[in-house]
Amino acid sequence: MNKIVKIRNEKETDYKRVEEITRKSFWNLYMPGCQEHYLVHVMRPHEDFLSELDLVIEVDGQIIGNIMYTKAKLVDEAGIEKEILTFGPVCILPEYQRMGYGKMLMEHSFGLAVALGYDVIVIFGVPSNYVSLDFKSCKKFNICLENGAFPAAMMVKELKPETLDGRKWVYYDSPVMKIDQQEVACFDEGLEKMEMKFQPSQEEFYILSHSVIQ
Repeated sequence: MNKIVKIRNEKETDYKRVEEITRKSFWNLYMPGCQEHYLVHVMRPHEDFLSELDLVIEVDGQIIGNIMYTKAKLVDEAGIEKEILTFGPVCILPEYQRMGYGKMLMEHSFGLAVALGYDVIVIFGVPSNYVSLDFKSCKKFNICLENGAFPAAMMVKELKPETLDGRKWVYYDSPVMKIDQQEVACFDEGLEKMEMKFQPSQEEFYILSHSVIQ
């Protein structure tokens, strides 16, 4: 039986459900517990948030995943700024993962981003999840952090080919990405209790997130 899949903009009535899905998707994945659901909560009212690219994916009428974008920027050595995009959190409920829904959601969002006039996306993540979507190492585009490092987890996608010309750029996230762990703990107090525990993916993420490309 074919499932009915729909991608649409998030509505205010979806907020709680999306936060629950995000929490379940990231719980204990990169750390004991998670903070991505709180980021979703505080991201929506922020000036860098792009509501046009706040999407949910439904299967048979039930929301199973979400993607959110914020504005970010690149600054070259002459001080010229370029407004770009970053996305995250992006999530699919664990029981629907590895079925193509995440790829479908991201590819749909890329088309919308192009229509809005954006041509570059920079993200942080596990490369194996994104290289099939034509994300490449930040090193290949000469995009680094303010300290000059090229993180192994930082990847770049040109929505329009040959947008980046090889000059050196420094990447800057939106301030909304800076999360206060005490605020996360307070936010979690009113939510369903879930067990925090260690799992191997946390060590894998630690190694990856502290690795740089020379």
